[in-house]
Amino acid sequence: MIGYVTIGTTDMEKAKAFWTELLEPMGAKVIMDLGRIALIGPAPDQPMLAVCTPFDEKPADHGNGNMVAFPAGSAEKVDEMHARAMGMGASDEGAPGQRMPGFYGGYFRDLDGNKAVFFHMG
Repeated sequence: MIGYVTIGTTDMEKAKAFWTELLEPMGAKVIMDLGRIALIGPAPDQPMLAVCTPFDEKPADHGNGNMVAFPAGSAEKVDEMHARAMGMGASDEGAPGQRMPGFYGGYFRDLDGNKAVFFHMG
């Protein structure tokens, strides 16, 4: 249902490097790079994350209440991916743990302050 989600950045090269390296264990790579926007994911026919400098040339910012969620496949993988993000300079927004029955998540912010979570349901 989702083709891609776009988040803004102030530094394309840094954002591409961060997200590509972080999501590499999930099969992600840069699928398309058009300079001011790059799509990162396992394949063009699967959901992707796009990083971009804003089209209106105003500063990129993160929205209050906006978040990108990545299914990790297991609670152990949530722990691993959250730790990976922390090791790459992300900031912690909620250590991995059970949030409600059946939902385990670990929250973080990327180098530009965009909020994301690795999660597992079940």
